[in-house]
Amino acid sequence: MGDLRRRGVAALAVTALVTPLTLALGTAPAGAASCTTKTGPYQKKIEKFLGRPVDGKQSAADCKAIRAFQNKHGITPAIGYAGPVTWGVVDLMIKQKAVGKKPGKDGKCPVNKGRIACVNLTLQLSWIQDGSRLVYGPVPVRTGRDHYETRTGLKKIYWRHIDHVSSIYHVPMPYSQFFDGGQAFHSANLSMWNPPGSHGCVNMTKTDAKKYWSLLKTGDRVFVYGRKPGT
Repeated sequence: MGDLRRRGVAALAVTALVTPLTLALGTAPAGAASCTTKTGPYQKKIEKFLGRPVDGKQSAADCKAIRAFQNKHGITPAIGYAGPVTWGVVDLMIKQKAVGKKPGKDGKCPVNKGRIACVNLTLQLSWIQDGSRLVYGPVPVRTGRDHYETRTGLKKIYWRHIDHVSSIYHVPMPYSQFFDGGQAFHSANLSMWNPPGSHGCVNMTKTDAKKYWSLLKTGDRVFVYGRKPGT
């Protein structure tokens, strides 16, 4: 009984130390709805993107808006902090939007291969073109994370399986179109901006994966280039 009493006192002491530290960091205790009061290094830029008053100072409303964005795109920890990970997602969205309907203006995806699916890893965009004519896209994609990079180069779709399930990760991969080993276009039930990325496949929304399925066929070319941010 004495040991149990001593353990209880020790536990209370630890709790007493941790709780003030948690509050000092600007977050609520575990179990409560945590929202930081700290101003992040990208506060103004993220406030502007989210349509918040741009004053560079964290407010309860700012935190709520940033947390909602983080939760939508699977950014953790979702505490409303305007930090580098959240800014990385916002910055990518801004750059993707700037491309508009001219994803091939950099001239890097071949225009002499007929119908081809292009993947720009740097901008996390994909599209289908026929010669220099844009057929579909560009659409946001989620490619391989660090150490699982989507491999670059000119490839061909060699196998398609509409109801594929990964034999490695045991997860559904609907509308799979394989172009390099186990790497494929397929739909994924999460945000295309969810960090850090896939295990090598080119993730797409269901709508876009279905469209790629209808437009491409076995033997069509795929060209992957660039470098995903953070890899």
